[in-house]
Amino acid sequence: MTIVIKFGGNAMVDSDAMTAFISGVKQLSESGARPVVVHGGGPQISAGLKAAGITSEFKGGYRVTTAESVEVVRDVLVNEVNKELVDLMDANKVPAVSMPGDVDGLLTAEHRTVLVDGVQEDIGLVGEVVAVDSIAIKTRIANGEVPVISTAARAIDGQLFNVNADTATSAVAIALDATEMIMLTDVPGVYANWPDRDSLITKMTAAELTALLPKLESGMVPKMEACLRAIEGGIPTVRVVGNLSDKGTQVVA
Repeated sequence: MTIVIKFGGNAMVDSDAMTAFISGVKQLSESGARPVVVHGGGPQISAGLKAAGITSEFKGGYRVTTAESVEVVRDVLVNEVNKELVDLMDANKVPAVSMPGDVDGLLTAEHRTVLVDGVQEDIGLVGEVVAVDSIAIKTRIANGEVPVISTAARAIDGQLFNVNADTATSAVAIALDATEMIMLTDVPGVYANWPDRDSLITKMTAAELTALLPKLESGMVPKMEACLRAIEGGIPTVRVVGNLSDKGTQVVA
């Protein structure tokens, strides 16, 4: 049972959230599941860009990425976020293995645009994952390891792209024919009327989620679009959770 988990950089700046995440992955592994972690690093990337004197700009929930900033993004994802995550998992007896998305063709991307206020806009070196080396990932899984995948990617011609971790997670889940995809967020799930905490939805269909999309905060849109893409790609169940031990919101076909 392969479970692909999207882990955001926001949780890494919260020690309690990080501890809970690693504990959850360990429990999944020990229960016989085969977890695969795909991570972003939003806060860390923003800090890295600021240190480099580069202003962060977002459009439609995506980071505008220049030729200058894409190298910083890659460096932060691989040499800071991925390394810290793998080291902490190893220290807690989770056999994690680093798998940078931009190395050896693990993730292949093509340039994409983003819909902003009804108009498709070019936001620079932002890519969409169009191919995943599933054999490389499955080999690691078969070895009893937990792949930890960072979300920079390269085009066939070698161009480096910043890839949204949400959409990359769905691409990986589909390529691995995962049993489940878990979208770990900084809220307990999907709300019908955010910020009304009593409006948490425990289960919904893909059609219901599609209808809800226009009402969601811009930051949640890429996450929910990724959930829909996973369902359309044949993943039977997607869960949106704040903690791996939570039920959160289950999305089904």
